[in-house]
Amino acid sequence: MKEIKVAVIGSGSTYCPELVDGFIQQRNSLKLTKISFMDIDERKRTIVGNLCVRMLKKANMDTEVLMTDDLDEALQGADFVVTQIRVGKLPARHLDESIPIKYDLIGQETTGIGGFFKALRTIPVIKHICDRIEAICPDAWLINFTNPSGLITEFVLNHTKVKTMGLCNVPISMIDDVKEISGEDSEITYLGLNHLSWITSVRKDGKELLPGMIKSGFSPKVMANIKDDGFSIECLNAIQAIPSSYLQYYYCRAAKLAHLKEGEKTRAQVCMEIEEQLLEMYSDESLVEKPALLDKRGGYKYSLAAVSLIDAIANDIRNVQVVNIKNGDTLPFMYKDDVVEIAAVIGKDGATPVKIDSMDNRHIIGLMRIVKEYEKYAVKAAISGSDDDAINALLVHPLVGDWEKATKCFAEMKEAHKEYLPQFFKK
Repeated sequence: MKEIKVAVIGSGSTYCPELVDGFIQQRNSLKLTKISFMDIDERKRTIVGNLCVRMLKKANMDTEVLMTDDLDEALQGADFVVTQIRVGKLPARHLDESIPIKYDLIGQETTGIGGFFKALRTIPVIKHICDRIEAICPDAWLINFTNPSGLITEFVLNHTKVKTMGLCNVPISMIDDVKEISGEDSEITYLGLNHLSWITSVRKDGKELLPGMIKSGFSPKVMANIKDDGFSIECLNAIQAIPSSYLQYYYCRAAKLAHLKEGEKTRAQVCMEIEEQLLEMYSDESLVEKPALLDKRGGYKYSLAAVSLIDAIANDIRNVQVVNIKNGDTLPFMYKDDVVEIAAVIGKDGATPVKIDSMDNRHIIGLMRIVKEYEKYAVKAAISGSDDDAINALLVHPLVGDWEKATKCFAEMKEAHKEYLPQFFKK
């Protein structure tokens, strides 16, 4: 059994009990000797942290617990650092979702101009965290859940020395859904970028099952934070792949924009209500396990993904998991240093991508390339604080791409988020 020390940055997240539940479930493989809960929000850090302590005690886990707002203190001795921060919290997300619809643009947490501004706010903070990891626990692995996960990982892997993998619960949910139909022993090819991904092959006993699954109208379950507009069989036939539910923002754009305009509340406002309900539940000292309401957020199977990855690294398990890592030679149509979401063998030395035999789907190739160019521009803009870099990113993005809308919406959102965008407001 491997002993590990974990620092959770952004521990006031109501998802945190999910993570702790994962460590409890995995206690025969991982001995969690210390967990540091770090968050700048004292109220949430305390309420969520106290529930996590009660969960650990109920499970008879002999784990040292630290609750702090001091990043350096939290990082001391850490073997793994889990980042799940939200710069500006849910009120900033509300702005990301509400302002764009005034310009007929989709406002969403991780994609389009909403996701872009989340990245602009987040990357400078992630850089500071990485600087401190390099100084205090340079051998630690950073497991990044902070959204937009792939874009944040793109920054960390190409602009810092920190060992990291980006993680999302979408791949594990999609693959599980497919295996319900095709069987646990089916071989599934999953690839793409974070929140821009597809299953391109489902093989069993040497037979390709994907065309039949498409013909039957199969579609994976939609994430709890996305209204389901579905994919038509004609759409699936055209792209010859099973897309993640986030592709609805691309393939069902008009319907998505209409829902956002018609909705009485943004998803952020709904999440604020759920979060307050959860915090009220967490405050009950008789509660010693994660409540079912937590599954109504978008983080279902988050703990399974996170703890499985940590277990595989710590114990050199060398099993296959889907992670956000550098492409290397895996997808020949992408650059080697492009961060992509692919299957990899996970062990103590990190991730070794699983070879993909062939990939000639021009639709997927084209969309991945253009969105990756957007991501590269977004990282550049977050670092430089250059309006030109930012506008170039938005003009490239398939969900924006209009000069007048992009520039006007960018100007309003930049001012609205001024507190969290110091790089754009240098004297």
